[in-house]
Amino acid sequence: MKLLKLLLTVPLTALAMPVVAGTLENVKAAGFVKCGVSTGVPGFSAPDEKGEWSGLDVDLCRAVAAAIFDDPKAVKFAPLSAKERFTAIQSGEVDILQYNTTWSLGRDTALGLNFRAVNYYDGQGFMINSRKLPAVKSARQLTGASVCVQTGTTSELNVADYFKANGMEYNPVVFEKLEEIRSAYDAGRCDVVTIDQSALYSVRLTLANPAEHLVLPEVISKEPLGSAVRQGDDKWFDVVSWAHYAMVTAEELGITQANVGDMKVNGSPEVKRVLGQEAGSQLGADLGLDRDWVARIVSHVGNYGEVFERDLGAGSPLKIARGINALWVNGGLQYAPPLR
Repeated sequence: MKLLKLLLTVPLTALAMPVVAGTLENVKAAGFVKCGVSTGVPGFSAPDEKGEWSGLDVDLCRAVAAAIFDDPKAVKFAPLSAKERFTAIQSGEVDILQYNTTWSLGRDTALGLNFRAVNYYDGQGFMINSRKLPAVKSARQLTGASVCVQTGTTSELNVADYFKANGMEYNPVVFEKLEEIRSAYDAGRCDVVTIDQSALYSVRLTLANPAEHLVLPEVISKEPLGSAVRQGDDKWFDVVSWAHYAMVTAEELGITQANVGDMKVNGSPEVKRVLGQEAGSQLGADLGLDRDWVARIVSHVGNYGEVFERDLGAGSPLKIARGINALWVNGGLQYAPPLR
């Protein structure tokens, strides 16, 4: 009777939530990380002609693999559509969902997912063909336009809110995959495409005449993009989150791919501690990793600034400015809790 009374006091959601544990151990046993990514967003996750994946999201997955295995290639990438991505992480098909996925309340609760580290702060925007719509300089001029949007995303909800709030009409042209949106827009089946601004720059690169297309100035939403893992496995949640924070901390401390070896020997006490050179350090052990896990990440993948410049910034075709993704000491939002 006492047991029955106790059960009746437990929220039904707690009883229904499956217990997930041991992802890190399962990953170690498998010898690789299963990473769910997009089907192709240049700068974030896209394969080349040889099937080699690259991008900001890809590099986060490689950082996790480097921390665990000292091998950034110990990753298997699973390209997913927006509709498939949540089922894939919920079912255990992938270990990490690193898919331009916005951290929101509903996803953080009802979908059974956990978010923490934001690897890119973004916002939704609009792109038009300036040859087709030469007079349009603002999203406020888009009333009556046909708008290509991806189903099952926050973009679909945001654009509906934006047009309604501004008393404007629009005709949604809905697709499941980003490639379908890109093709439809390039073929003139819609006047406007709306997705996160970073993805707009990626899409523009792939169009027949990129110079004809204008990204409008309005940003209509907050889109903090980051890693998602299943609820119920705090150890794995910590490993994935701190892989990102390690790259941010390395940039702040001036630790790069080129100097990480020297920093182990000649760095400040803080740098040596972060790189696992401090005797008795528990930073790795507390995560279930080796002591030099941060050094592995930086050596194989780079610090956050190096990754950003390579994938999205000056060293990439996208040429996206750091903006709010600069370090906090430079006026941006990228900020890591202390590694101590």
